[in-house]
Amino acid sequence: MDTTAARRHLTCLLTTWGVTRLALLLFVFKVFVFPGPDVTTDVSVTYRGWYEVLGTGVFPASDVTWQYPPAAALALLSPGLLPFLDYASAFFVLAFLADLAVLTLLLNTALRPGRSARGPWLWVAGVPLLGPTVYSRYDVMVTAVAVAALVAGVRHPRVMGALTGLAVLMKVWPVLLLAGAVRRRAWAAAVVTAGALAALFALAAPGAFAFLTFQRDRGTEVESVGALALHVARRAGWPGEVLLRYGSLEFTGPHVEVVGDVALGLTAVAFGWLLLWRLTAGRFTARTLPEAAFTAVLLFTVTSRVISPQYLVWLIGLAAVCLCRRSGVMGLPAVLVLAASCVTVVEFPVRFADVVASSTLGVSLMFLRNGLLVAAALTAAVRLWRSTARGRTPLASSGAGAGAHGGRTAHSASRVLR
Repeated sequence: MDTTAARRHLTCLLTTWGVTRLALLLFVFKVFVFPGPDVTTDVSVTYRGWYEVLGTGVFPASDVTWQYPPAAALALLSPGLLPFLDYASAFFVLAFLADLAVLTLLLNTALRPGRSARGPWLWVAGVPLLGPTVYSRYDVMVTAVAVAALVAGVRHPRVMGALTGLAVLMKVWPVLLLAGAVRRRAWAAAVVTAGALAALFALAAPGAFAFLTFQRDRGTEVESVGALALHVARRAGWPGEVLLRYGSLEFTGPHVEVVGDVALGLTAVAFGWLLLWRLTAGRFTARTLPEAAFTAVLLFTVTSRVISPQYLVWLIGLAAVCLCRRSGVMGLPAVLVLAASCVTVVEFPVRFADVVASSTLGVSLMFLRNGLLVAAALTAAVRLWRSTARGRTPLASSGAGAGAHGGRTAHSASRVLR
């Protein structure tokens, strides 16, 4: 492609982003009604209620649905920056801006020698597949901070560490961004930032860490991988039922604790595998950092007792960073996550009643979605292991090869936007 073709490609990408995001805004502002239950009530009711409590200088420690680290308060209080809008409208606008921030970060990364526009395209295409849920949860804001941390990556390890520390105090999963970090400066900055923020919140407002108890007591949510066994058992006559607990719909009844214990055991196995990989990996390149983070989050997602639809936003964001490098090996897992996102919007919110009722359709949707996520996790793990194994020959387009050709490609965006 010449420069003109590259510009057209970029224009197409930005136009697609604009059209799809306009559609999301029309849904959350209820200009059009999205099928299924109203997903925006989390903002207009739950988040707004927490906003009122947080505004008094305390955390909602008596509310068992409050299950977030203290820096989540920053996201929930942020609509106050737009006082000319009501709370829900301001939140949707800020979620939209966080979405735009991720796209900007990805484009800035893709428009470098040896990079690819597959990453921005994955974000542009993947986010709207989840429907209005994306703008109705603060996860897109956390994802923006996580993507910024990975983009800072190898060049600015202290910046990456500081952003990771902030993201961890917003929602714990970003600690996995450090799975592939090899510089001590990144780890040190993350620990210092997280520790300083934790101390500040603990001193400034009561109940900052009440969420730990509520998280510990959570059960098996109906959309998790472990819940599949209970869905099947329910159809076979198991007397359990689904109840609203800790802010999500969970299975209750005989032997549910066993399923939860198995999930925790599998999480421990996933952690053990990550530790073994880290100790035995012999070759770390610039792309290892996002690929290890993507793999780690996938593994912990599929072994979790809860898989909420918004978790897919994390995976799409991390996969997009991986695909910004032409030499990356996460193409297939990224496609599987994209396919899982397509199924996710059907199971929630469109046919969520079928999932809760363990109907044939609901169970089939959960087997398909979770099967895709498990396949993505296993594929990513195998590819990460092989690409970093000792003695493997580096890919031609990575490392020195990319640097040798960088001078010939820097002059033209067309060679980047492939």
